[in-house]
Amino acid sequence: MVTSRHEASHRIFQERPELLAPVFRLLGVPLPAKAAVEVLTADVTEIRPLERRVDSVLRIEPIGDGKSDGGGGFLLAIEAQGRQDRAKPVSWAYYMSFLKAKYACPVLLLVVCHDKATADWAAGPFRLGVEDWTSLSVHPLVMGPGNVPVITDPEEAAEDLAMATFSAMTHGSSEDAPAILDALARALGAADPESSTYYSELLEIGLGDSRAGETWRKLMPIRTYFPGRGTMIELALQEGETKGRAEERAQMVLRVLETREVAVTPEVRERVVQCADLDMLGRWLDRAFVVSRAEEIFDE
Repeated sequence: MVTSRHEASHRIFQERPELLAPVFRLLGVPLPAKAAVEVLTADVTEIRPLERRVDSVLRIEPIGDGKSDGGGGFLLAIEAQGRQDRAKPVSWAYYMSFLKAKYACPVLLLVVCHDKATADWAAGPFRLGVEDWTSLSVHPLVMGPGNVPVITDPEEAAEDLAMATFSAMTHGSSEDAPAILDALARALGAADPESSTYYSELLEIGLGDSRAGETWRKLMPIRTYFPGRGTMIELALQEGETKGRAEERAQMVLRVLETREVAVTPEVRERVVQCADLDMLGRWLDRAFVVSRAEEIFDE
C-alpha cells in the first residue's frame, strides 16, 4: 500500500536531484562530477496481466567526458521500503532486468528505509536459484538510519536543505528527531520562501502522523506541492482563500445597498464585514437588492 511517507521517501530524489551527490558519497559509489538527471516512467509492465511499478526511476548521464568522470550513464531505480518483505527481492530483480533490457544501460537499485532492521535486511544480497546454485543475485544500495547523517546543526542544515530533510525523514523515529527537526526549522526560517515551503510540506508528509510529525507541525507555524493530501499548508491556504472570498462577498453586499441608496449603519457594516459564512453572505446579497432598510438583510 502506498502511503504519504512512502511517497516522500523516493519523490525527494525526483524533485531535488542534488541529493544524489551526497547520498552516493555516503554509499561509496562514483557519480559523474557533472551529470544531467532525467525522471523516467516508473512503469515496468511488460504485458497486461500483471502490472509492476518502481517507486522512482532516474536516468543519470554524465555531461562531457563520461570516462574521466567515472563512467557513462546509468539508471537509478529507487524503492522506499517500510518493512521486510520476502517477495520484494524477486520484484527488484525483475525491475532491474526489465530496465536493463529496455534502456540498454547499467542499472543500480537504491532502497530507502526508515528503520535499521529493514535497512539491514534490504542490503542483501539476495540470491535467486536452486539450493547452492545462484542463477541471479541482487545487491541493493541502502540508505537508512545507519548511514544517513544526523544533522542537528542549523548551519549545516542550511548548507544542504535536501540532505537535512532526508535526515529528518530517515531518523524520524530516533531520539535525535527533536534536535534534527529544530535545526531544520531554523534553517528553513532563513531560506528562500519557495524552498522553505517545499521542504516544510514534504517533511510533514514524510513524517505523517508520527510523534515527529506532530513535533514538526508545531515547529513550522505558504503554495502547495502536494494537492489533495490535506497538509497543514494546504489547509491554511484553503482557509485563506475562503476568507478572501468572504471579504469580497461582504463588500458586494455593502456596495449593492449603497448603490441603491439604502443607508448602512456602522452596526450593519460591522456585522457584514465580520461574517465568514459564504452561504449566509450569499443570502444577504440576494436581499440587498430588494430591502428598503439595511437591517432587513438579516431577517430570515
